[in-house]
Amino acid sequence: MTNTVPQLADELLELVFRADPLYATMLGVPGYGRDLADRTVAAQEELRRRVQDIAARTTAVDPAGLSADEAVTRAMVIHHAGQMVDEIDSRQIEFAISDLFVSPAAELIMTLPMVPLATAEARDDYLARLRAVPAYLETVVQRHRDGVETGRVPVERLVRNTVAHLDRYLAAPETDPLARQEAPAEFAAAREEVLATVVRPAFAAYRQAMADEFVPHGRPDDKVGVCWLPGGDELYRTLARVHTTTDRTPDDLHQTGLDITSRLTEEYAEIGARVFGTSDRAEIFSRMTSDPARRWRDAEELLASAREAVARAEAAAPDWFGRLASQQCKIEPVPAADAPGSPAAYYVWPSMDGQRPGIYFANTYKAEERDRFVSEVTAFHEAVPGHHFQIQLAQELTHLPMFRRVVNPNAYAEGWGLYTERLADEMGLYSSDTYRLGMLAMDSMRAGRLVVDTGMHALGWSRQQAVDYLRDNTPMSGLEIEAEIDRYIAYPGQALSYMVGRLEIQRLRAYAEEALGDRFDIRAFHDVVLGNGSLPLAVLADVVTTWVAATP
Repeated sequence: MTNTVPQLADELLELVFRADPLYATMLGVPGYGRDLADRTVAAQEELRRRVQDIAARTTAVDPAGLSADEAVTRAMVIHHAGQMVDEIDSRQIEFAISDLFVSPAAELIMTLPMVPLATAEARDDYLARLRAVPAYLETVVQRHRDGVETGRVPVERLVRNTVAHLDRYLAAPETDPLARQEAPAEFAAAREEVLATVVRPAFAAYRQAMADEFVPHGRPDDKVGVCWLPGGDELYRTLARVHTTTDRTPDDLHQTGLDITSRLTEEYAEIGARVFGTSDRAEIFSRMTSDPARRWRDAEELLASAREAVARAEAAAPDWFGRLASQQCKIEPVPAADAPGSPAAYYVWPSMDGQRPGIYFANTYKAEERDRFVSEVTAFHEAVPGHHFQIQLAQELTHLPMFRRVVNPNAYAEGWGLYTERLADEMGLYSSDTYRLGMLAMDSMRAGRLVVDTGMHALGWSRQQAVDYLRDNTPMSGLEIEAEIDRYIAYPGQALSYMVGRLEIQRLRAYAEEALGDRFDIRAFHDVVLGNGSLPLAVLADVVTTWVAATP
């Protein structure tokens, strides 16, 4: 048995990749390209046993004799092993049916088109992976059945959304996203045959199971939270711990969201008075969301705005960061088949072999109904200086174990993304007060997430209660509110990570500024926060504290 910290990190990373081989391929890691995850109960139990063994051996390593980097790696391995166990024990696959990309079928349709096909070996692997789709979906259906048997049932609305998503996919074989990439003619013909005879029939069978077996068992809109499932209260506390990397309670998180929402009223009044001539929050919200001039003309205008914002951020970055990402972020629309059920935007990490850049996907579906004032803040969060900077820089930390470079705790990643929305204001990146209102709108949404996620999953709120809260307390369009609430229902706890992570990064910056005074360097602070890979928040706090103590 190996027990050095780097070896233990490598062991755990291999299990991460075995548990999610598609993620490994997306990162450009060889050896996993023919596989899909084994979602059987037996495989999950074996994974749990092996992860716990690594955690025990890592805990047994005396931290006193380790280098600073090894001590951080040790803490990271112990934390992530615990998170993996929590995720296995949550058995979310049994009830997490939706058209969101975290659901098994939707994940395949969204992710497989991004697998690089540059070599003959990669193309051969891709065909093998496509042939594995039926067995994978059959296993997933069985896990859903296991959930029904134990009362861990999905939400009816989200099952119907899944059926609609698969109907859209199956109705347009000529634009199948799984055949989107250009390829040699011989391979393209073989791929189409596999899609027509193996993959689409498997998705059709899965779709039929959704309609026939799981819609009738679905929870109604007034019982969308996991608190309505057996053991749901403890399940939600576990998921909150997974996504925030803290032990903060649902009640505490709920109140934090309410408090931030209240404090934002003053900022809306200040900026709203300049933009609209009123300081009344309700009037400001109405003006932001009702004026047709504040919506997009079309998809191209939406994408152009995102590209312009990212270009400004890239130009300003050297004044705020010592380390800069070596690759630019690509900006693309969300694929049409995925767009109706997708969030307003999301980022997909680059492959480590350089074959695929990081991609910021902007949702252009019904662009004319989407609010333009949030476009800049979203681009800063998802691309530069947000997720693209953070993830690209992490991948380039070649002196660290790969585990540290690719494992990405939600609270750190999303906390950084949200932190950069306010940082962008300091950097002078917003082109007008209208777009600064967009920054506040995103603050309102993330504070609202604390309220509605805990409201639905811990306090038993109905879907409509959650929709009403966001409608009353955020300047979001109805289209986006509905999509956001369904996302929180499908992905319990994840929405908590944003504000929890940002508050901690802001706290650590304030601590460093006070402790260092004139010696504080914002570029150095950002390099420390980004220069250790993604970290659980407690580990990040230790790293920053150590840096402050060592700064001359």
